[in-house]
Amino acid sequence: MVVGSVLVTGGTGYIGSFTALALLEADYKVVIIDNLYNSSPEVINRIELICGKKPEYIQCDVTDEKKLDEVFEKHPDIDNVIHFAALKAVGESGEVPLEYYRVNVYGSLCLLRSMQRHNVTNIVFSSSATVYGDATRFENMIPIPETCPLGPTNPYGNTKFGVETMITDHVNAERGNAKKAGKDEKKFNAALLRYFNPAGSHPSGIMGEDPQGVPYNLLPLLAQVAVGKREKLLVFGDDYASKDGTAIRDYIHILDLARGHTVALNYLRSHSPGVRAWNLGTGKGSTVYEMINAFSAAVGRKLPYEVVGRRAGDVLNLTANATRANTELGWKAERTLEDACEDLWRWTENNPQGYRQEPPKEFLERLKK
Repeated sequence: MVVGSVLVTGGTGYIGSFTALALLEADYKVVIIDNLYNSSPEVINRIELICGKKPEYIQCDVTDEKKLDEVFEKHPDIDNVIHFAALKAVGESGEVPLEYYRVNVYGSLCLLRSMQRHNVTNIVFSSSATVYGDATRFENMIPIPETCPLGPTNPYGNTKFGVETMITDHVNAERGNAKKAGKDEKKFNAALLRYFNPAGSHPSGIMGEDPQGVPYNLLPLLAQVAVGKREKLLVFGDDYASKDGTAIRDYIHILDLARGHTVALNYLRSHSPGVRAWNLGTGKGSTVYEMINAFSAAVGRKLPYEVVGRRAGDVLNLTANATRANTELGWKAERTLEDACEDLWRWTENNPQGYRQEPPKEFLERLKK
């Protein structure tokens, strides 16, 4: 039985595709839109291979308001949106900030306006821990709680902060307008999911992260070093105030993160909280060197790296305090950093061309069993 219908923007991307899979497994109907800027439509087939259900896919840019209207008109049953579609590299955002504002902020504006016209009232927003900026500037804010004052330190974080503010203003206004008109204001809700560093792949080995071009995140870069696509990893700074001098991040397994979106959507539908922010993370920070060692252990050999200068906009520590999600959503990260590294290596080693190759036959046989 279908429990609801969800539009997933950016649904062929890394986190979007795993969330689409989790939604299908939770008996939601899923419609994906994506412009394929940094993803492959092949992931739709992999989702079907894993769960036996196929999401509908429509090629659409989130900044194309007319096309968004067409999607909602074609699917009048859509009553929820999970919004991933965005550019997401901290470093790149400092080089082309206007493009980040165009896609991330204007794209979200187009989406909200189209949702409003079609009476779609629940949105789960893929935000980021970057909205907190450098939380070490405050006492007792590591690990970072949702009450930490926001203060992004790079254009990417600024766009996420801007969209959080826009969604909050929009939902509060819709609730106020509905109340004045004597209508049900509780149907307007938003979840702001601030998450930390997604990692890993599907344990089956047939679905994972497949960035087009140069990845910007640590683990996909390490994976490329491991398969010989890249000579070495560049470590951006070893002079941070951590135990080994490298920056600290909270790595969360992609399956735990995807499940977090599903439970957040369920919470919006059952509790009507208005606008609520939740951190999705493990609460355990790992340094860059610890990550290199953990992934090297999964691969079975030491991977080469070189220390270079700090990257503009980077901060010392982004570790989540996920107590609010633990208590309110009944969600917590269950998989370990070692699980994430082993799953990522299984995917990378057996799919060196990512989605541009057939999945390994033995993995497909295992899935059928």
